[in-house]
Amino acid sequence: MLFGLIGAGLALAVSAPAGSGAPAPTKPAAVTATTFVVSGRGWGHGVGMSQYGALGYAQDGWTYDQILAHFYTGPELGPAPVARVRVLVAEAKGAVTVRSPVPFQVRDVFGKAYPLDAGAVPLGPKLRVPVNGTPTELAGPIVFVPGTAPLELDRPYRGQIEVGVTGARLDAVNIVGLEQYLQGVVAQEMPSSWPDEALKAQAVAARSYALAHRLSGTPFDLYADVRSQVYGGVQGEHPRTTAAIQATKGEVLLWEGKPIDALFHSTSGGRTLDAAEVFGKPVPYLVGVDDPHSDLSPVHRWGPTPVAEAALRRGLKLRTPVTGLTLARGPSGRVTTATVTTAAGSTKVSGATLRLAGGLRSTWVTQLATLSLTRPGGPVVYGKAVSLTGRAKGVKGARLQRRVDGVWTRVGGPGLRATLKLLAPASFRLAAGTLTSSVLRVPVAPRVTARKAAQSVSGTVKPLEPGAKVQLQLDSEGGWLTTAETTTGTEGEYVLTAAEPGGYRVRVAPAQGFAEGLSGRIELR
Repeated sequence: MLFGLIGAGLALAVSAPAGSGAPAPTKPAAVTATTFVVSGRGWGHGVGMSQYGALGYAQDGWTYDQILAHFYTGPELGPAPVARVRVLVAEAKGAVTVRSPVPFQVRDVFGKAYPLDAGAVPLGPKLRVPVNGTPTELAGPIVFVPGTAPLELDRPYRGQIEVGVTGARLDAVNIVGLEQYLQGVVAQEMPSSWPDEALKAQAVAARSYALAHRLSGTPFDLYADVRSQVYGGVQGEHPRTTAAIQATKGEVLLWEGKPIDALFHSTSGGRTLDAAEVFGKPVPYLVGVDDPHSDLSPVHRWGPTPVAEAALRRGLKLRTPVTGLTLARGPSGRVTTATVTTAAGSTKVSGATLRLAGGLRSTWVTQLATLSLTRPGGPVVYGKAVSLTGRAKGVKGARLQRRVDGVWTRVGGPGLRATLKLLAPASFRLAAGTLTSSVLRVPVAPRVTARKAAQSVSGTVKPLEPGAKVQLQLDSEGGWLTTAETTTGTEGEYVLTAAEPGGYRVRVAPAQGFAEGLSGRIELR
């Protein structure tokens, strides 16, 4: 046998002897926890009508057409060219169920109608419905026609519901009047408690936007989510927004006879944005205008907002940590592009991409600061010291803190450097007032000592409790090969013997909150 077990345990922690020819271990790279601290103005893309601006002008006594004329330059109010839309309300489902609390109908693709009793009709790819009590497969797409109450899918919807099959998946489309569609939209986009004229302006903008964004080449016109506008069906309606829709029935903003792309957003930050700065080409009716009522919004100015480097890296789909950000701004002061620096190089992203990746409210960034905290790579050996280095760029009054029993406590002196002896894994961060950086965790490995004899190795593992798993590993061509295992005794002691010469190390498995413990290399002859 290769090894003889002597005593309760085994471990190893001496360095290779001088002249042994053993390769020097690779030094682990330093670990840095970085937080970008961002302040800015506004919420949304900044183009078109500012909803808080509309609120302010309505409070000042402006009418909805005056509000629209301020935020959209040049278009005229006119009649909507269509009265009905098709909204995708269920997409690529394995099954759907259409319900009605009253009797209703279904029509097949040829227009033949079949009466249905009140209740639920579960559907799979075969499109079987109960005709005279018998499940019958109908040629699709099939259209459910309501009785005296709205049909229900995941929620109640006005109008009809069409169910079609693509492959083996089901799509459901709500065929609904334009005004009824808006009833399920406007209350999702603007608080129903706002003044009537603001709600009317929102109704016209939403109606115009919907018609400008109708899809072509698909069996539906609009999505029911943010890909078009959020549509809540009957549950999304409110009497006040419905009244605003009825008061502006059929009105849209027209440019050269077509509904305009009536973009809108929550908060401009003080001035709306030219479409050219966002989309790369001018749109004559989407030019920046002053928005003095933006300050009614709680996010007229926002921040400082911490953005963890790890979250930004995930959002940008980068493989290596982000070490720096450089912002390029357009005429409005908003970010047009950002240069993202990593250990692998740098890349440019648009301001809109940076906003989404970092979870920012807008691209109008007024200040970018950085908090970072660095430690040496790898775990710290029990009882040894770790050196921490902090950096605060654009942030005043930052301090180094350590979490002790769940409470963050200041450590170190007036600077952002500290050298601390660690007896257990620890967490650190930088703090400046209520602003905090990402947490930097410092793992601690047990201290593994090793003494060699002719054919044995013995030593101790501290501070783990008895029973810690210890392995003796041989340096082989395929890597470190475990050749024996044991557990520590009451004092952390272990012993193993070797029957053949070679280069060895002792490994202690992670346990009790401690990281993997390793000895240095030892030669047995």
